[in-house]
Amino acid sequence: MREALKDLVRYWRLYLLTLVLGIGGSFQLGMQVSIMASPAEHIQSFVNQTWLGRYEVPVSDSTNMLIWSFIVSVFSLGGWVGAIHSGSLSVTYGRKKALLFNNIVALVAAVLMVFSPMAKSFEMILLGRFLYGYNAGLGWNIQLMYLGESSPKKLRGFLTITITVFNNLGKVMGQIVGIKELMGTDDMWPWLMALGGLPAILQFVTLLFFPEAPRYLYIDKGDTEGCKKALHWLWQEDDVQMEMDDMGKERASMQGQNVKTIWDVLTSRCVRWQLLVLVIPCAGVQFCGFNAIYFYAFDIFREAGVAEDKMHYLSIGIGTTDLLTITLCSLLIDRAGRKMVMGYGYLLMGVIMSVLIVMLSIKDQYWVPYANIALIFSVICVYGLGPSGIASTLPADIFLQAWRPSAYVISGSINWLSLFLIGMFFPFIVDGLGQFCFLIFVAYCLFSAAFVLYFLPETKGKSTVEIMEDFNKLNYKNRGTDTEKADFVMATKF
Repeated sequence: MREALKDLVRYWRLYLLTLVLGIGGSFQLGMQVSIMASPAEHIQSFVNQTWLGRYEVPVSDSTNMLIWSFIVSVFSLGGWVGAIHSGSLSVTYGRKKALLFNNIVALVAAVLMVFSPMAKSFEMILLGRFLYGYNAGLGWNIQLMYLGESSPKKLRGFLTITITVFNNLGKVMGQIVGIKELMGTDDMWPWLMALGGLPAILQFVTLLFFPEAPRYLYIDKGDTEGCKKALHWLWQEDDVQMEMDDMGKERASMQGQNVKTIWDVLTSRCVRWQLLVLVIPCAGVQFCGFNAIYFYAFDIFREAGVAEDKMHYLSIGIGTTDLLTITLCSLLIDRAGRKMVMGYGYLLMGVIMSVLIVMLSIKDQYWVPYANIALIFSVICVYGLGPSGIASTLPADIFLQAWRPSAYVISGSINWLSLFLIGMFFPFIVDGLGQFCFLIFVAYCLFSAAFVLYFLPETKGKSTVEIMEDFNKLNYKNRGTDTEKADFVMATKF
């Protein structure tokens, strides 16, 4: 306890940087995801009125629903484009300048939302949602890089997992401000949609007072003195030589190399298993069934007798549960380790959803809906304690500096595209399979659990070079020829 208090005092500037990055980063993503539930009917009514004013006929229900669906889903496409740009922008301009630019994008989106009713243009809402998505996709990846490259080893897991904490905090905040007693009304919905401008302004102003990520300064730019100043300022430690030596080893391994491309990450043998970890349990976390749980939750609540006008408050309860569990995960990650928390988390999610499938099949029993509510909250708790948080921290652990930006582009692309696909096609899967749609997610969870527990090396308390050496034992497991041995030596350097 005493050591924790010392760290709190010593690293208070680093914690403040974490807050600044979170408010303008993943908090923005969470809020934009949840905030769309409240103004749905008001925006559809606005689309109808705009259509009537232009063409003197009301919009058809199918066209209105198509426009609304695209307003919701274009956010994911914007996130994908932002994730793609996160690699090049963060390398060319640095983590800090890329985030400052990103806040301008969010401010433009907020202005479009406010003036869309005045301009009688639902196209402005579409563009605003795309820009919010771009802001979220770019901000998520660069926030992770910034945190991972500014944190000491003992705090790396805790600080990088805060990205998920802020994401869930944003979801809860979006649900709260969207209730009809606050901003979920017909005259306030444009301002509700423009709320993303506030965290953007806050981050833009405050981030100016913080240094660039130390590892970026030293490894990418070769600015030794700038790196030392940034470490001294953020960590308030006089002796940072051990950290400098660790970065020096990583920089030495990059001598004569350029920053790796996406194609390099996809094809290089020396990061083959890192890529598998990045794709299967991390970027593919959308396929664990968490979004499906949200979809089914309201049907189960209705079967349990919950009034329709109380559903929104129950969704706040779900979001709050997710927030509390991910916060607990941030306290456990550097004690229990990434491997155990993620592996057993996936395993337990698979077991609980298997039970849920059975219970949904016998839901006519009067007590079953209440048991299903308990199972839903159980899945949410396990998801928050394990896969949700760890999936966002691992890419920062398992890739060296030269590979990291491109790795985040791949991770972000898979994440955003899978979110888009689930949003577009999941309702049709539910119509076809009913509750048995969860079998897909059970299979994914059990496979991911086996993959993590059997293959993933533990990264807790290790430098990136040490983690790379652990992965090389997998990447070159069957090496036997002299050429393969030489490749192994080179991979250990790179």
